[in-house]
Amino acid sequence: MSIVSIGEVLVDRALLDARFCCPLESCRGACCIEGELGAPLHPREQAPLEAAVEILRDVLPEKQLRHIRRHGCTELYQGSLYTRTVEGRECVFVEHRDGMALCAVENAWREGLLPGNKPLSCRLFPVRVRKKFGLDYLVYEQHPMCRDARQRGAEMNVPLIDYVGASLVELYGDEWYRSLKTFVDSSI
Repeated sequence: MSIVSIGEVLVDRALLDARFCCPLESCRGACCIEGELGAPLHPREQAPLEAAVEILRDVLPEKQLRHIRRHGCTELYQGSLYTRTVEGRECVFVEHRDGMALCAVENAWREGLLPGNKPLSCRLFPVRVRKKFGLDYLVYEQHPMCRDARQRGAEMNVPLIDYVGASLVELYGDEWYRSLKTFVDSSI
């Protein structure tokens, strides 16, 4: 595994070479229901999510609402903050439409009902921000549920860094993202 440094951010080389484009109709929102923990959160995302629950009560399934009333919508696990999950599976913010698991926060944001979008870690997925040597370390999690996304990304030649580009800009700024793109272009 090779690591490159772009400014003060470490990047796994696999992320730079990857192609990715999520065909939601294939996975049906599996990333919102797979795994034991919910979405990793930055502490600043907790209060807006808690406030969103009231706005989302008409779209969230009763099972999720009961879980949120009993346990809240976020949890602290081993010192890190996450969205809660129902029965260790789906995120408490999942709403089901046409057989797909969708993010109620994102849908409400798109409809102008919420001031903020879903958590940044969700928008970055399948890229995760870890820590290495005290620096942010971007890694590419290659999940079986994303097989079709990798295939479609390869067919359409969509670099993963472009697929999550807007979120990378939000996280590190436009200048950092341009440096990342320049590095990738120069190493081809």
